[in-house]
Amino acid sequence: MPAPPASNVITLSGVSKTYGFVRALTNVSLQLAPGITVVRGANGSGKSTILSILGTLTRPTAGDVDFGALGPTREDVRAQLGWVGHELLVYADLSARENLTLCAALHGLDAEVVAKVAARFGMESFLDRPVRTMSRGQRQRVAVARAVLNEPRLLLLDEPTTGLDSDGVALLERVVGEEASRGGWVVVVTHEVEFLRHASSVWMARGRLSSAPGVSRETSPAATGGAEGA
Repeated sequence: MPAPPASNVITLSGVSKTYGFVRALTNVSLQLAPGITVVRGANGSGKSTILSILGTLTRPTAGDVDFGALGPTREDVRAQLGWVGHELLVYADLSARENLTLCAALHGLDAEVVAKVAARFGMESFLDRPVRTMSRGQRQRVAVARAVLNEPRLLLLDEPTTGLDSDGVALLERVVGEEASRGGWVVVVTHEVEFLRHASSVWMARGRLSSAPGVSRETSPAATGGAEGA
């Protein structure tokens, strides 16, 4: 008998994470449908830990994560993953073009793809400068461009507005929408309340799912759109 089709939902079930005596997450259950989900909350609320678990960089201490259609193994997920974290994962002594070309080669992509993504991110004026000479906002553009180069099905962005001016933030919002429109998952961690304000949001506080400020748990929008509390 053939196996049933994989779910098109990423599911966290009773996920907890501890680091020594510090509990970063407590019994988090969440369903992520394709589209944009923004994980919001103060610093230290557990947002980045959720992203690390979704990115297979760390395993839950308790609970389960089902990646559905992305596949059952870490290798399956990583092959379809785009990531921007606090460490931007770009080589400081290489130019933006060299960083993107290296990433493209790892995915079997050619120079035309690099040119297209550079234009998409408005990088022409600093494309051939070493990353170490760039502003933080320019480095951030290079990092996000690298993350979307291979059209990942799961894009994870941790505080992606860091260093960006208003034009950069507007560009990032557009790119996030474009990536989600391809039918995959975009999960964004931010403490910026205004960023992607109309996207489906999940609020965190002290390692647990929370209600949006000023909203009761029963009417919180965390249970609608791209994310559902399980």
